[in-house]
Amino acid sequence: MKNERVALEGRHVRIVPLDAASHAAGLYNGSKDPSLWRYLFNGPYTDEAEFRAWLDGREKSEDPLFFTILDRTADTPAGYCSLMRIEPAHRVIEVGNILYLPQLQRTAAATEAMYLVARYVFEDLGYRRYEWKCDSNNSPSRRAALRLGFTFEGIFRQHMIVKGKNRDTAWFSMLDTEWEDRKRAFETWLDPANFDAEGKQKSALNPALALS
Repeated sequence: MKNERVALEGRHVRIVPLDAASHAAGLYNGSKDPSLWRYLFNGPYTDEAEFRAWLDGREKSEDPLFFTILDRTADTPAGYCSLMRIEPAHRVIEVGNILYLPQLQRTAAATEAMYLVARYVFEDLGYRRYEWKCDSNNSPSRRAALRLGFTFEGIFRQHMIVKGKNRDTAWFSMLDTEWEDRKRAFETWLDPANFDAEGKQKSALNPALALS
């Protein structure tokens, strides 16, 4: 159950260890919209050198362990994410620091990226609890967690101070006992047969939420 810098291969994306030298320019150029950074601990950046310096530090980090999400067709950065708060003794791990560039947002590739990470966590690493946390005001992240099959567990009030402001944190989790059902839902949704000629989904990943 060793956390390693592995590559995860999908139909739409490849998830690879963060390489600041190779990925900094693409990530910087695609993330200039300040709204992308609203709920993240860092950013926004107005200077590529500053961003590259931050990525250099993340590349060396073991926890959080950072990965770049690459568009499989263009082989260019489309975002990044990390595995963090890693507790092997309890087999608990969190996905966080998720940055999706605009071209990745609300696409099959975005969903596939989270499927690949979850599958790695449960099937390769053998973790029993997989966590998702976000600012309680971050409605898109909260909806995404539910759509992806995480269960809402509650709000930790005044949990953090982020960028000088109070953060109440919404907690979500997925358990190993739930993974087979979640995996089946992911793979059914990601099947090419679930999309029409224009790339629109036929069935939602979580019909109760009616989200694409």
